Amino acid sequence: MLERLTVNYQGKPSYDIVITDTFMKLSDEMKSLNFMCKRVCIVTDANVEKLYADEILQIFSELGFQCTRFIFPAGEAAKTLDTVKQLYASLIQKQFSRQDLLVALGGGVVGDLCGYAAATFLRGIDFIQIPTTLLAQVDSSIGGKTGVDFDSYKNMVGAFHMPKLVYTNISTIQTLPKREYYNGFAEVMKYGLIKDVSFYEWLIENMGDICDCVPAVMPEMIFTSCRIKKMVVEKDPHDKGLRAILNFGHTVGHALEKATDFRFLHGECVALGSVAAAFISWKKGYLGADEYYEIRDMFVPFNLPISIDDIKADEIMKYVKFDKKSDGEKIQYVLLKKVGKAFIDTSVSDEEIFSAIEELIWK
Repeated sequence: MLERLTVNYQGKPSYDIVITDTFMKLSDEMKSLNFMCKRVCIVTDANVEKLYADEILQIFSELGFQCTRFIFPAGEAAKTLDTVKQLYASLIQKQFSRQDLLVALGGGVVGDLCGYAAATFLRGIDFIQIPTTLLAQVDSSIGGKTGVDFDSYKNMVGAFHMPKLVYTNISTIQTLPKREYYNGFAEVMKYGLIKDVSFYEWLIENMGDICDCVPAVMPEMIFTSCRIKKMVVEKDPHDKGLRAILNFGHTVGHALEKATDFRFLHGECVALGSVAAAFISWKKGYLGADEYYEIRDMFVPFNLPISIDDIKADEIMKYVKFDKKSDGEKIQYVLLKKVGKAFIDTSVSDEEIFSAIEELIWK
């Protein structure tokens, strides 16, 4: 199988998202891009290196590139400027130039960090994304947002830098731990909630096969998710307006990540944040009670949390204030007018957010 989506940037074709089930077609994709560089650095984490780095390095070596690799510890804790600094040092030592190429091989942390290094090393060099987690395949690899955390505040340092290719081999999902797979589903669910009610209904209808990661349903789920994100980022590449709807569930979600010292995965916190956003949408009269409870309960089969304990609402609320999606004193909160139709609301009060957070806390 091979599906292709072309992402436009500023009105012109920028890069392709290639969705397939093997790495065997990567060579042809690279040939079609006609890179003139000599050196390629594969940037990955210690977990992904064991699974795929040798195969990817061989593909690039057979194409005639001088290949090296940069490996860093897996996990959000490594997504820092210190790791970027180490990558810079490695590239300088190996005499990388502006004409050379970085390859982000891994999940969202790898893609964000590698992309930021590519955006800033020598004022910008090319990179490609090879996402290996569901979350990266449907979300973080698309759209050119790159960045790292600063003092554990999510993505406070970053840049927009478009990849030259997103090559998605969906078979890598089969090697994911179940928790990591479900972690990515939170972003899939988000697309149906904010932009496509028919996709949301398809997810419900195929819930069993999706939970079991049945290969037959993966292509449609991933392709549709990528199509929706492509549509949004094309209209707002630099996050000035519409793109903010992709932050559905992320305001409280990011605050939860920090408040719990990253004890929960990103998607788990987004699921909780989505429940909070749906709760506010209900209390403001946009959703009915039955719609709110259906949205909340849809996360349960995917082993995503809808409640949390051992934390106080005050602790979470404190970090909501640091949310980078704020506009001055006002938080740009993403709500649902109905399933499949999100909008940005700057009138959500602290009291409404606090009430939604309290709804999440196990009594």
